Amino acid sequence: MTNKKILIIDSDAASRNFIAHKMQELGFEVIQADSGKEGLIFTWRDRPDLVIVDPVLADIKGEDFAVKLRQDARTVQLPLIALSSDPNLARVRSCQEAGFDEYITKSGQAVPTLNDTINRLFGVTEEAMKKGGLLIVFLSAKGGTGTSSICANMAMNLSEVRPEARVAVADLVFPIGSISSIVGYKGEETIVSVADLPAQDTGPDFFRRTLPNMDIWRFNLLAGSPDPESSNQLKVGRIWDVITAVKSSYDYVLIDIGRSLSKITLPLIQHADLVVLLISTDISTLPLTGTLLEYLKNKGVHSNSIYSILNRSAGLEGLSKTDAEKLLNIKINASIPYLGTNFAFANSQHQPFTLKFPNDTASIIFRDAAREMAALARKLRGE
Repeated sequence: MTNKKILIIDSDAASRNFIAHKMQELGFEVIQADSGKEGLIFTWRDRPDLVIVDPVLADIKGEDFAVKLRQDARTVQLPLIALSSDPNLARVRSCQEAGFDEYITKSGQAVPTLNDTINRLFGVTEEAMKKGGLLIVFLSAKGGTGTSSICANMAMNLSEVRPEARVAVADLVFPIGSISSIVGYKGEETIVSVADLPAQDTGPDFFRRTLPNMDIWRFNLLAGSPDPESSNQLKVGRIWDVITAVKSSYDYVLIDIGRSLSKITLPLIQHADLVVLLISTDISTLPLTGTLLEYLKNKGVHSNSIYSILNRSAGLEGLSKTDAEKLLNIKINASIPYLGTNFAFANSQHQPFTLKFPNDTASIIFRDAAREMAALARKLRGE
């Protein structure tokens, strides 16, 4: 990222110079402006890769500055950070609504927060995410929908239907990962420990060599956080470097985020080749799913890139596939039938469902769905 150019706009020279110095220490090229009007000129003339601005400017309201950039085709997607001396929540909301990607209050933690934010905004780009293996993200609107179990089983079946492919699963469910308990992983290497390593030590070769192979599951695992305290220690800014490196090492990377939709995971969803949405049969959760779908749409996630699965494995009660399609106004791509206690039993034995119950109808559905997801992801990538 050392070739990136950052524009800093702040009427306070001392504050502006301090942030400029910190950015230069990280290897960024820095340009500065002391007013909103000058900042607009520099933005359109010098084409920085990111703009940091204190929205408390003397000549232009910060929100108006953001709107001008978002209304211009040259800067509509330009990463824009508010580094503000105003902590008022109303100001935070108004700046975000005007087009700022992030709002950081000037404080003792402002610089590390700014560093993490820049790493995230620069780490996940359309160009970076379209390189390497295909990225498939699994999520749901509510916990207890079986997202992690379905993710692990789909990864296993994907390896079965695409035996030539290298498949990895990354667990980004917070604050406690979910995949390890399903596949029986008890190792110490997790997303937290890996993110704590220097970036130069965690390139594609590192993940190709060190991600543990889950044997009968037929995929390599980047395990999730083992406990909430570890989750709090996660170096968030490293996640996108890590995922990019994993993508460079594997043909398919499946990421389980469960219901952990956040600023950490949203960029991965936005740039995924395919988003797998798990839907509960419980009618009371359908409004949550509808809200999630609308949110994803507003964040640029096209409906064609969403593969929906109705998970009926836990019980006979609840919505049918037809009911869910009508209420959500979407096509349900696959429906997992009621499995009695078999699914929970397979999980407790740390075994894939299709190996434990190979003749069950659900095993055929898992294989067919895995084949469809792989084909759709390749099609959406343009392969």
